[in-house]
Amino acid sequence: MVSTGSTTAGDGVRMVPVETPAGTFRVWTRKVGDNPRVKVLLLHGGPGATHEYLLPLEPFLAEAGVEVYFYDQLGSHLSDQPDDDSLWEIDRFVDEVEQVRVALGLGRDDFVLYGQSWGGVLAIEYALTHQEHLKGLVVSNMMSSIPEYNAYAERVLMPPMDQDALAEIKRLEASGETEDPAYEKLLMEHHYVHHVLRLPPEKWPAVVVESFGHINKAIYVPMQGPSELGASGRLAAWDRTADLHRIDVPALVMGAGHDTMDPAQLRRMADELPRGRYHHSPEGSHLALVDDQEVYVAGLLEFLRELEGEGS
Repeated sequence: MVSTGSTTAGDGVRMVPVETPAGTFRVWTRKVGDNPRVKVLLLHGGPGATHEYLLPLEPFLAEAGVEVYFYDQLGSHLSDQPDDDSLWEIDRFVDEVEQVRVALGLGRDDFVLYGQSWGGVLAIEYALTHQEHLKGLVVSNMMSSIPEYNAYAERVLMPPMDQDALAEIKRLEASGETEDPAYEKLLMEHHYVHHVLRLPPEKWPAVVVESFGHINKAIYVPMQGPSELGASGRLAAWDRTADLHRIDVPALVMGAGHDTMDPAQLRRMADELPRGRYHHSPEGSHLALVDDQEVYVAGLLEFLRELEGEGS
């Protein structure tokens, strides 16, 4: 079964108040399932993307009896979207996740934090600050070093691209023309379908297309930067590789053969984590949860089942 993640809101939706230096705002969450031993909070990517592209995981997690919380971070889609650039900092997001954890009643005996892409950055940062509350950690499709991510793009991803197309992509980025439809067209043809989601654009699940369409650029650009081929914003110097040894909880690192993230470096991350392991999706890309779904989900569920057993 290949899930596309179509769903209705239904029950389980809760708006959680979050206190920030700019005031109190609300973030959207939705609970699916009940499990006293394994409760997974999903951190989406971006920054500024949405929970929607993670919806393909819902039927598998629900069938496995996992309690899961979908969540739009502050500024994203169904959550409040304050117009305050000072809020888009890693530490502020970490504090937000901690407030959401407390509000949802998650703790050491049940709390598994899953982060995909930017969500992986946030999950690592949360674990370094609050690992005493974690039962387990999943870092999906995210390297622990943005400089290494940028170097991998330059060294491995860009050379096989059509060099004329690459030059035009870089020109549009340098001139601030990333809203030009030609920019998105070039990226789709020469990057996205090879490394972000390895399906023809017309076969991308609606929830993925919707999530991309709902990205809050007021968050994404300051933090990630305007380029889709590397990071140049506030995250550009982020590197926690030397700190991974401090995260002493069961941890799963997930990578893929065609990802924008270096699978070799992801394997090394798992080795650096004291209780880490690596799961590889050989046919997958950055969204291996969709384009190598069976392999990806099998690895995730195996890890969650082991954690559940530890709590029985």
